[in-house]
Amino acid sequence: MRTESVELGYLAAPPQGAHPGIVMLHDVWGLSDHTRDLARRLAAERFTVLALDLYRREGALQIEDPGAWMRALSDPQVLSDVQAALRFLAARPETSGARIGVTGFCMGGMYALMAGCACEGVSAVVAFYGLLSHEHGILHDAQGLDPARKPRQPLDWASALRCPLLAFYGDRDEFVPLEDVRALEARLATSGQPAEIVVVPDAGHAFMNDTRPDAYRPELARLAWERSIAFFGAKLRG
Repeated sequence: MRTESVELGYLAAPPQGAHPGIVMLHDVWGLSDHTRDLARRLAAERFTVLALDLYRREGALQIEDPGAWMRALSDPQVLSDVQAALRFLAARPETSGARIGVTGFCMGGMYALMAGCACEGVSAVVAFYGLLSHEHGILHDAQGLDPARKPRQPLDWASALRCPLLAFYGDRDEFVPLEDVRALEARLATSGQPAEIVVVPDAGHAFMNDTRPDAYRPELARLAWERSIAFFGAKLRG
């Protein structure tokens, strides 16, 4: 496996040849060792992975209130960054001519869904417990959100999905209520794209994160990971 830090983030690739690409979007805490580990795990499955650093312009980070931080992020800027990452991968010899997918976790799962609706060149999306609503939960602000930074809530993108989607939500997720998940399913049904929502039993938010013993569910995470690898293999290699 080859790994390197690049201007946009962290690149992990198989040792030889060209392979399908995947843009990986981190959670609110940034491009962590955990995210890099996930990128290497995907590269071991013969994908060329760019773990995009959405905070690379920020300098030293000190996120004290993750909700306030996410509410202040510019969704158009993030989607522009994802588009740049897609172009970067498409131009790399490790990915040249291959299809490219997007995956993400929590905040990154939210942006993965949006990218599958708004960005050019996305062939498949796997989203893990992405936030869906501005009306309640961690993205809600009683004073309202800046419409320039948050022009629409994630749910409102779903009917514009451009590629196949696989998404995972825990049935005990404190940030994404099941009513939001069901609303997502209904909106995706109007997109004309194949989309599957998996509600994982006995799982809360961040059940994939093996650095968080309070949240991690090893067997559920293993099954979701295997399903994701199979999905990307079918959609990006087929």
